[in-house]
Amino acid sequence: MASVKLEGITKRYEDVTAVDDMNLGIEDGEFVTFVGPSGCGKSTTMETIAGLTLPTEGTIEIGGRDVTDLPPKDRGISMVFQNIALFPHMDVYDNISFGLRLRKYDQEEVDRRVEEAADIVQLEGMMDRMPSEMSGGQRQRVAIARAIVRNPDAFLMDEPLANLDAELRVHMRTQLQRLHRELDTTIVYVTHDQAQAMTMSDRIAVINGGVLQQVAPPLECYNEPANRFVAGFIGSPSMNFIEGKAVESGFESTYADVEFDPDAQGVSPGQDVTVGVRPEDVHLERNAEEAGAPTRAFDAVVDVIEPVGKEVNAYLLFDRDVEASAE
Repeated sequence: MASVKLEGITKRYEDVTAVDDMNLGIEDGEFVTFVGPSGCGKSTTMETIAGLTLPTEGTIEIGGRDVTDLPPKDRGISMVFQNIALFPHMDVYDNISFGLRLRKYDQEEVDRRVEEAADIVQLEGMMDRMPSEMSGGQRQRVAIARAIVRNPDAFLMDEPLANLDAELRVHMRTQLQRLHRELDTTIVYVTHDQAQAMTMSDRIAVINGGVLQQVAPPLECYNEPANRFVAGFIGSPSMNFIEGKAVESGFESTYADVEFDPDAQGVSPGQDVTVGVRPEDVHLERNAEEAGAPTRAFDAVVDVIEPVGKEVNAYLLFDRDVEASAE
């Protein structure tokens, strides 16, 4: 178990800056997820920690040790990736133990570590199976077990569930949370899937355009986003944004008025303001003003309805150009 520290990490490819001056500290035993849209720099950041890519500027520490220029094998990390890289001609035991045997561990120690790792990821009784005889989830568990046997200081996981079907992804989410609890080790995880980031992480690091936008516990990012990007990215359906101006009583726009104290929000009357409203805070009601609720009523047309089990997502139109969503 070890801390991970990034100081001023920048990665440039000719005239493209993939990661821009990133500073981040990850504590011992913490589960931190890098989340952001495709191409935001989250995998590049992970690769610099792993040593697969050298940063253009900055330093990386793992367990208080500067590993910036060290090869991956000397960094004390284990990696699990989206594409499950198992040896197709080896059974489960040989796949898990391959790295240990390569490093000349004695057979008793190899057997002990493989047995412990197989027990953690629930692969008992499968040691003689070939990868072709296993499901996607089972193969991914073999890959995780292979990472566990090294007893790494930190696990690096880059989209490990992306190739699994929806039901299996949910199952593996719980498996990874249990794994983190049992091993009490540092995990750095990369995903574009908000559900994975929100449910598994101690903190999430939201990245956009190679720049770190916010690092905080999942619910803090949801309830107290640092900026408009985080507010719009975290949450599905995404937050609704209404453009308008601050007035003495709060906020005015073409579509809705909101009462608040401008001074308390740090804005002045006449200033351009954007108000964000979560879909779950928008309630649909026929003739709302006549019914007496809610107090901030506005007219809209229901455009699309998405029943998703216990919830229904409704997409609203104020006019031809302005949309909103309600949950």
